[in-house]
Amino acid sequence: MKIVIAITGASGTHLGIKAYHLLPPSVEKYLILSDNAKIAAKKENIQILDDDAIWEGPASGSFGIDAMLIAPCSMNTLAKIACGIADNLTTRAASVILKEHKRLLLAPREIPLSPIALENMLKLSRLNVIIAPPILGYYSDPKDLEQMERFIIGKWFDLLRIEHDLYKRWQC
Repeated sequence: MKIVIAITGASGTHLGIKAYHLLPPSVEKYLILSDNAKIAAKKENIQILDDDAIWEGPASGSFGIDAMLIAPCSMNTLAKIACGIADNLTTRAASVILKEHKRLLLAPREIPLSPIALENMLKLSRLNVIIAPPILGYYSDPKDLEQMERFIIGKWFDLLRIEHDLYKRWQC
């Protein structure tokens, strides 16, 4: 499986980076950081694709990306994807994922949500885009921030059909 993780917001950048690190070794992974996310994640030692480099592999359907996670997803990026604007590698890769009918998961991290953001999310949801903000499921009984984050990332992996053991599943 090939997956792209794009990080387009500064707040919550560590969740996208953590998701990148927690992907199983069997997954071929690519990371795209917006300029603001690069500033927030400058100290990480990760091979990063430049968001301005729209000639990179994820910008082409023939590259064969299976899924894409944008976490966090800024409202700007979400709006561009909803309107079909593909002006950087993140939005171009998302456009390719949509046209190829692959799995696209957006993790918007903003509160409160404006009516415009909600309309954009509804439009994307109707196109089979998964809208999955980083919301905690208390049934996982998290003891600390690390467990909370592993739950959220695990839920994203579930939605992207990536096997993992990151959180305690619901027990009857």
